[in-house]
Amino acid sequence: MELWCGLRSAALCTAAVLACSSGIALADSAPDPDTPIPVRALAAARPAPNGARLLTAAQGPGRVLDLTVYSEAMGRTLPVEVLPAVDDSQPAPILYLLNGVDGGTDTGIWSDGNNWLTKTDAERFFADKQVTVVMPVGGGGTFFADWRVDDPVMGRQRWTTFLTAELPSIIDSAFRGAGANAVAGLSMASSAVFRLAIAAPGLYRAVGSYSGCVRTSDLPGQAMVNVIVTARRGNPLNMWGLPTDPAWAANDPYLHADQLRGTTIYVSTGTGQPGPLDTLDGPGINANPVKLLDQLVIGGVLDAITARCTEQLRDRLRELDIPATFDSRPTGTHSWGYWQEDLHNSWPVLRAALGQ
Repeated sequence: MELWCGLRSAALCTAAVLACSSGIALADSAPDPDTPIPVRALAAARPAPNGARLLTAAQGPGRVLDLTVYSEAMGRTLPVEVLPAVDDSQPAPILYLLNGVDGGTDTGIWSDGNNWLTKTDAERFFADKQVTVVMPVGGGGTFFADWRVDDPVMGRQRWTTFLTAELPSIIDSAFRGAGANAVAGLSMASSAVFRLAIAAPGLYRAVGSYSGCVRTSDLPGQAMVNVIVTARRGNPLNMWGLPTDPAWAANDPYLHADQLRGTTIYVSTGTGQPGPLDTLDGPGINANPVKLLDQLVIGGVLDAITARCTEQLRDRLRELDIPATFDSRPTGTHSWGYWQEDLHNSWPVLRAALGQ
Protein backbone atom coordinates (compact mmCIF):
# COMPACT_ATOMS: atom_id res chain seq x y z
CA MET A 1 0.00 0.00 0.00
CA GLU A 2 1.36 3.37 -0.96
CA LEU A 3 0.82 6.05 1.67
CA TRP A 4 1.13 9.74 1.07
CA CYS A 5 2.72 10.58 4.38
CA GLY A 6 2.60 14.37 4.27
CA LEU A 7 4.72 15.72 7.09
CA ARG A 8 4.77 12.58 9.20
CA SER A 9 7.68 10.20 9.62
CA ALA A 10 8.08 6.89 7.84
CA ALA A 11 7.62 5.16 11.19
CA LEU A 12 4.11 6.53 11.60
CA CYS A 13 3.19 5.48 8.08
CA THR A 14 4.45 1.97 8.73
CA ALA A 15 2.41 1.81 11.93
CA ALA A 16 -0.67 2.93 10.03
CA VAL A 17 -0.22 0.17 7.45
CA LEU A 18 0.18 -2.46 10.16
CA ALA A 19 -2.89 -1.24 12.02
CA CYS A 20 -4.95 -1.27 8.83
CA SER A 21 -3.80 -4.70 7.67
CA SER A 22 -4.24 -6.31 11.06
CA GLY A 23 -7.87 -5.27 11.25
CA ILE A 24 -7.75 -3.96 14.80
CA ALA A 25 -11.36 -3.10 15.71
CA LEU A 26 -10.74 0.16 17.51
CA ALA A 27 -14.21 1.37 16.59
CA ASP A 28 -15.69 -1.18 18.98
CA SER A 29 -13.86 0.09 22.06
CA ALA A 30 -12.49 3.31 23.50
CA PRO A 31 -9.46 4.28 21.39
CA ASP A 32 -6.05 4.46 23.02
CA PRO A 33 -5.26 8.19 23.29
CA ASP A 34 -1.56 7.42 22.81
CA THR A 35 -2.20 5.94 19.36
CA PRO A 36 -1.86 8.55 16.58
CA ILE A 37 -5.19 9.54 15.08
CA PRO A 38 -4.32 8.39 11.53
CA VAL A 39 -3.51 4.92 12.83
CA ARG A 40 -6.79 4.76 14.73
CA ALA A 41 -8.76 5.97 11.74
CA LEU A 42 -7.26 3.36 9.43
CA ALA A 43 -7.86 0.56 11.93
CA ALA A 44 -11.44 1.59 12.67
CA ALA A 45 -12.60 2.41 9.12
CA ARG A 46 -15.06 0.01 7.56
CA PRO A 47 -15.79 -0.24 3.83
CA ALA A 48 -19.02 1.17 2.47
CA PRO A 49 -21.64 -1.40 1.42
CA ASN A 50 -20.53 -1.15 -2.23
CA GLY A 51 -16.84 -1.65 -1.40
CA ALA A 52 -15.64 1.95 -1.28
CA ARG A 53 -12.95 2.17 1.38
CA LEU A 54 -10.34 4.21 3.18
CA LEU A 55 -6.87 3.46 1.79
CA THR A 56 -4.54 5.83 3.61
CA ALA A 57 -4.55 8.32 6.46
CA ALA A 58 -1.66 10.60 7.35
CA GLN A 59 -1.07 13.67 9.46
CA GLY A 60 -1.06 16.82 7.38
CA PRO A 61 -0.26 20.38 8.40
CA GLY A 62 -1.59 21.44 11.79
CA ARG A 63 -4.71 19.52 12.81
CA VAL A 64 -5.48 18.37 9.28
CA LEU A 65 -5.62 14.68 8.40
CA ASP A 66 -5.00 13.71 4.77
CA LEU A 67 -7.14 10.76 3.68
CA THR A 68 -7.17 8.79 0.45
CA VAL A 69 -10.55 7.17 -0.21
CA TYR A 70 -11.28 4.74 -3.01
CA SER A 71 -14.68 5.37 -4.60
CA GLU A 72 -16.14 2.22 -6.09
CA ALA A 73 -18.76 4.30 -7.91
CA MET A 74 -16.12 6.42 -9.67
CA GLY A 75 -13.43 3.74 -9.89
CA ARG A 76 -10.68 5.97 -8.55
CA THR A 77 -9.14 7.38 -5.39
CA LEU A 78 -10.11 10.78 -4.00
CA PRO A 79 -8.35 12.97 -1.43
CA VAL A 80 -10.38 13.97 1.61
CA GLU A 81 -9.23 16.42 4.30
CA VAL A 82 -10.48 16.00 7.89
CA LEU A 83 -10.40 18.16 10.99
CA PRO A 84 -11.02 15.78 13.92
CA ALA A 85 -13.35 16.74 16.76
CA VAL A 86 -11.64 18.34 19.74
CA ASP A 87 -12.19 15.11 21.72
CA ASP A 88 -11.70 12.39 19.15
CA SER A 89 -12.13 9.68 21.78
CA GLN A 90 -15.85 10.48 21.97
CA PRO A 91 -18.54 10.22 19.27
CA ALA A 92 -19.05 13.45 17.33
CA PRO A 93 -21.38 14.71 14.59
CA ILE A 94 -19.98 15.24 11.12
CA LEU A 95 -19.98 18.46 9.08
CA TYR A 96 -19.17 18.07 5.37
CA LEU A 97 -17.81 21.22 3.69
CA LEU A 98 -17.88 21.28 -0.12
CA ASN A 99 -15.69 23.55 -2.21
CA GLY A 100 -16.74 25.66 -5.19
CA VAL A 101 -16.30 25.55 -8.93
CA ASP A 102 -12.72 24.23 -8.94
CA GLY A 103 -13.29 21.59 -6.28
CA GLY A 104 -10.53 23.10 -4.14
CA THR A 105 -7.73 21.79 -6.34
CA ASP A 106 -6.49 24.71 -8.46
CA THR A 107 -2.80 25.57 -8.02
CA GLY A 108 -2.32 22.97 -5.29
CA ILE A 109 -4.16 22.46 -2.05
CA TRP A 110 -1.33 23.67 0.18
CA SER A 111 -0.16 26.63 -1.90
CA ASP A 112 -2.87 28.99 -3.11
CA GLY A 113 -5.70 26.54 -3.78
CA ASN A 114 -9.23 27.79 -3.43
CA ASN A 115 -10.56 25.67 -0.60
CA TRP A 116 -11.84 25.91 2.95
CA LEU A 117 -8.43 25.23 4.48
CA THR A 118 -6.35 27.70 2.48
CA LYS A 119 -8.88 30.53 2.14
CA THR A 120 -10.66 30.56 5.51
CA ASP A 121 -9.94 30.06 9.20
CA ALA A 122 -11.86 26.75 9.27
CA GLU A 123 -9.01 24.90 11.00
CA ARG A 124 -8.80 27.43 13.82
CA PHE A 125 -12.56 28.01 14.03
CA PHE A 126 -13.35 24.32 14.64
CA ALA A 127 -10.33 23.64 16.87
CA ASP A 128 -12.39 23.76 20.08
CA LYS A 129 -15.59 22.19 18.75
CA GLN A 130 -16.89 18.66 19.17
CA VAL A 131 -17.54 18.12 15.47
CA THR A 132 -15.56 16.30 12.80
CA VAL A 133 -15.19 18.43 9.68
CA VAL A 134 -14.79 16.58 6.38
CA MET A 135 -13.70 18.34 3.17
CA PRO A 136 -13.61 16.25 -0.03
CA VAL A 137 -11.19 17.56 -2.64
CA GLY A 138 -12.14 17.45 -6.32
CA GLY A 139 -15.37 17.59 -8.27
CA GLY A 140 -14.60 20.86 -10.01
CA GLY A 141 -17.32 21.72 -12.52
CA THR A 142 -19.36 18.62 -11.69
CA PHE A 143 -22.07 20.15 -9.46
CA PHE A 144 -21.29 17.14 -7.23
CA ALA A 145 -23.88 15.20 -9.22
CA ASP A 146 -24.12 11.69 -10.61
CA TRP A 147 -23.51 12.16 -14.33
CA ARG A 148 -25.50 9.92 -16.64
CA VAL A 149 -22.47 8.95 -18.79
CA ASP A 150 -18.71 9.24 -18.49
CA ASP A 151 -17.18 12.41 -19.91
CA PRO A 152 -14.17 12.07 -22.26
CA VAL A 153 -12.34 14.85 -20.41
CA MET A 154 -13.74 14.83 -16.87
CA GLY A 155 -14.16 11.08 -16.58
CA ARG A 156 -16.69 9.27 -14.41
CA GLN A 157 -18.57 11.54 -12.03
CA ARG A 158 -20.70 9.93 -9.33
CA TRP A 159 -20.45 12.51 -6.58
CA THR A 160 -23.97 12.11 -5.24
CA THR A 161 -23.29 8.42 -4.68
CA PHE A 162 -19.91 9.18 -3.13
CA LEU A 163 -21.33 11.76 -0.71
CA THR A 164 -24.41 9.78 0.29
CA ALA A 165 -23.64 6.05 -0.03
CA GLU A 166 -19.85 5.79 0.25
CA LEU A 167 -18.01 8.46 2.22
CA PRO A 168 -20.42 8.92 5.18
CA SER A 169 -20.26 5.31 6.33
CA ILE A 170 -16.47 5.29 6.01
CA ILE A 171 -16.11 8.52 7.99
CA ASP A 172 -18.59 7.40 10.66
CA SER A 173 -16.60 4.26 11.38
CA ALA A 174 -13.16 5.89 11.16
CA PHE A 175 -14.00 8.88 13.36
CA ARG A 176 -16.72 7.63 15.71
CA GLY A 177 -19.60 9.42 14.05
CA ALA A 178 -22.52 10.24 16.34
CA GLY A 179 -25.13 9.60 13.67
CA ALA A 180 -25.77 13.28 12.91
CA ASN A 181 -24.55 14.96 9.72
CA ALA A 182 -24.74 18.37 8.09
CA VAL A 183 -23.44 19.56 4.73
CA ALA A 184 -22.53 23.07 3.59
CA GLY A 185 -21.11 24.47 0.40
CA LEU A 186 -20.44 27.65 -1.52
CA SER A 187 -21.07 28.82 -5.06
CA MET A 188 -21.39 25.71 -7.30
CA ALA A 189 -21.80 23.50 -4.24
CA SER A 190 -24.63 25.61 -2.84
CA SER A 191 -27.18 23.79 -5.00
CA ALA A 192 -25.49 20.43 -4.46
CA VAL A 193 -26.08 20.51 -0.70
CA PHE A 194 -29.83 20.59 -1.30
CA ARG A 195 -29.61 17.86 -3.92
CA LEU A 196 -27.72 15.62 -1.50
CA ALA A 197 -30.27 16.16 1.27
CA ILE A 198 -33.08 15.24 -1.12
CA ALA A 199 -31.25 12.23 -2.55
CA ALA A 200 -30.66 10.67 0.88
CA PRO A 201 -33.52 11.69 3.18
CA GLY A 202 -32.44 11.84 6.81
CA LEU A 203 -28.72 11.55 6.12
CA TYR A 204 -28.09 15.27 6.40
CA ARG A 205 -29.98 17.01 9.19
CA ALA A 206 -28.95 20.47 8.00
CA VAL A 207 -27.68 22.24 4.90
CA GLY A 208 -25.76 25.49 4.58
CA SER A 209 -25.81 27.22 1.20
CA TYR A 210 -23.57 30.23 0.58
CA SER A 211 -23.82 32.47 -2.53
CA GLY A 212 -25.50 30.08 -4.89
CA CYS A 213 -28.31 29.41 -7.33
CA VAL A 214 -30.43 26.42 -6.37
CA ARG A 215 -32.72 26.54 -9.40
CA THR A 216 -30.85 24.71 -12.16
CA SER A 217 -33.42 23.55 -14.74
CA ASP A 218 -34.98 26.81 -15.99
CA LEU A 219 -33.25 28.70 -18.83
CA PRO A 220 -31.01 30.87 -16.59
CA GLY A 221 -30.15 27.85 -14.45
CA GLN A 222 -29.24 25.73 -17.45
CA ALA A 223 -27.13 28.56 -18.85
CA MET A 224 -25.27 28.79 -15.53
CA VAL A 225 -24.64 25.05 -15.45
CA ASN A 226 -23.45 25.00 -19.07
CA VAL A 227 -20.97 27.82 -18.47
CA ILE A 228 -19.49 26.16 -15.39
CA VAL A 229 -19.21 22.68 -16.92
CA THR A 230 -17.76 23.85 -20.23
CA ALA A 231 -15.26 26.06 -18.39
CA ARG A 232 -13.82 22.82 -17.02
CA ARG A 233 -13.83 21.39 -20.59
CA GLY A 234 -16.69 19.03 -19.79
CA ASN A 235 -19.80 18.36 -21.87
CA PRO A 236 -23.06 19.25 -20.07
CA LEU A 237 -24.90 16.69 -22.18
CA ASN A 238 -23.02 13.99 -20.29
CA MET A 239 -24.41 15.25 -16.98
CA TRP A 240 -28.16 15.59 -17.47
CA GLY A 241 -28.63 15.31 -21.23
CA LEU A 242 -30.30 17.72 -23.62
CA PRO A 243 -32.03 20.79 -22.16
CA THR A 244 -35.40 19.06 -22.61
CA ASP A 245 -34.31 15.90 -20.82
CA PRO A 246 -36.37 15.15 -17.66
CA ALA A 247 -33.10 14.61 -15.78
CA TRP A 248 -32.68 18.40 -15.50
CA ALA A 249 -35.94 18.77 -13.61
CA ALA A 250 -35.30 15.63 -11.60
CA ASN A 251 -32.05 17.14 -10.28
CA ASP A 252 -33.40 20.63 -9.60
CA PRO A 253 -33.74 21.18 -5.81
CA TYR A 254 -36.00 24.18 -6.37
CA LEU A 255 -38.63 21.96 -8.01
CA HIS A 256 -38.38 19.37 -5.23
CA ALA A 257 -38.13 21.75 -2.30
CA ASP A 258 -41.09 20.05 -0.63
CA GLN A 259 -38.75 17.13 0.11
CA LEU A 260 -36.64 19.42 2.30
CA ARG A 261 -39.32 19.55 4.97
CA GLY A 262 -37.74 18.63 8.30
CA THR A 263 -34.24 19.66 7.17
CA THR A 264 -32.62 22.66 8.85
CA ILE A 265 -31.78 25.22 6.15
CA TYR A 266 -29.38 28.17 6.19
CA VAL A 267 -28.91 30.31 3.07
CA SER A 268 -26.73 33.40 2.65
CA THR A 269 -25.64 35.74 -0.12
CA GLY A 270 -24.36 39.22 -0.78
CA THR A 271 -25.78 41.65 -3.32
CA GLY A 272 -22.66 42.26 -5.38
CA GLN A 273 -22.30 45.80 -4.07
CA PRO A 274 -18.85 46.55 -2.59
CA GLY A 275 -18.72 45.73 1.09
CA PRO A 276 -16.31 46.01 4.00
CA LEU A 277 -14.11 43.15 2.77
CA ASP A 278 -13.79 44.49 -0.78
CA THR A 279 -10.74 46.66 -0.13
CA LEU A 280 -7.02 46.50 -0.79
CA ASP A 281 -6.49 45.22 2.76
CA GLY A 282 -9.37 42.76 2.51
CA PRO A 283 -8.93 38.97 2.89
CA GLY A 284 -6.87 37.48 0.09
CA ILE A 285 -6.30 40.79 -1.72
CA ASN A 286 -2.83 41.45 -0.30
CA ALA A 287 -2.87 45.05 -1.57
CA ASN A 288 -3.07 43.76 -5.16
CA PRO A 289 -5.27 46.11 -7.21
CA VAL A 290 -5.76 43.50 -9.95
CA LYS A 291 -7.18 41.01 -7.44
CA LEU A 292 -9.40 43.68 -5.98
CA LEU A 293 -10.71 44.69 -9.40
CA ASP A 294 -11.49 41.06 -10.23
CA GLN A 295 -13.33 40.65 -6.91
CA LEU A 296 -15.31 43.82 -7.43
CA VAL A 297 -16.25 43.17 -11.06
CA ILE A 298 -16.55 39.39 -11.46
CA GLY A 299 -17.37 38.72 -7.82
CA GLY A 300 -19.85 41.57 -7.83
CA VAL A 301 -21.71 40.26 -10.85
CA LEU A 302 -21.83 36.73 -9.48
CA ASP A 303 -23.30 37.69 -6.12
CA ALA A 304 -25.78 40.04 -7.81
CA ILE A 305 -27.02 36.94 -9.65
CA THR A 306 -27.06 34.73 -6.56
CA ALA A 307 -28.98 37.41 -4.66
CA ARG A 308 -31.84 37.01 -7.15
CA CYS A 309 -31.60 33.21 -6.96
CA THR A 310 -31.77 33.40 -3.18
CA GLU A 311 -34.93 35.50 -3.34
CA GLN A 312 -36.54 32.85 -5.54
CA LEU A 313 -35.64 30.09 -3.11
CA ARG A 314 -36.89 32.12 -0.14
CA ASP A 315 -40.23 32.69 -1.86
CA ARG A 316 -40.49 29.00 -2.81
CA LEU A 317 -39.89 27.82 0.76
CA ARG A 318 -42.39 30.34 2.08
CA GLU A 319 -45.01 29.01 -0.34
CA LEU A 320 -44.37 25.53 1.01
CA ASP A 321 -44.32 26.77 4.63
CA ILE A 322 -40.86 25.30 5.14
CA PRO A 323 -38.84 27.23 7.75
CA ALA A 324 -35.37 28.43 6.77
CA THR A 325 -32.83 31.00 7.86
CA PHE A 326 -31.91 33.53 5.17
CA ASP A 327 -29.00 35.92 5.63
CA SER A 328 -29.16 38.43 2.77
CA ARG A 329 -26.31 40.84 3.27
CA PRO A 330 -26.83 44.39 1.89
CA THR A 331 -23.34 44.32 0.34
CA GLY A 332 -20.63 41.80 -0.46
CA THR A 333 -19.12 39.98 -3.43
CA HIS A 334 -18.58 36.37 -4.45
CA SER A 335 -15.43 35.85 -2.41
CA TRP A 336 -13.85 33.83 0.39
CA GLY A 337 -13.84 36.54 3.03
CA TYR A 338 -17.62 36.61 3.03
CA TRP A 339 -17.88 32.82 2.90
CA GLN A 340 -15.76 32.63 6.03
CA GLU A 341 -18.26 34.94 7.72
CA ASP A 342 -21.11 32.80 6.37
CA LEU A 343 -19.55 29.70 7.90
CA HIS A 344 -19.24 31.42 11.27
CA ASN A 345 -22.77 32.84 11.13
CA SER A 346 -24.36 29.59 10.05
CA TRP A 347 -22.59 27.44 12.63
CA PRO A 348 -25.08 28.07 15.49
CA VAL A 349 -27.91 26.92 13.20
CA LEU A 350 -25.99 23.86 11.98
CA ARG A 351 -24.77 23.07 15.50
CA ALA A 352 -28.30 23.04 16.89
CA ALA A 353 -29.42 20.64 14.16
CA LEU A 354 -26.47 18.39 15.01
CA GLY A 355 -27.51 18.26 18.64
CA GLN A 356 -24.53 20.23 19.94
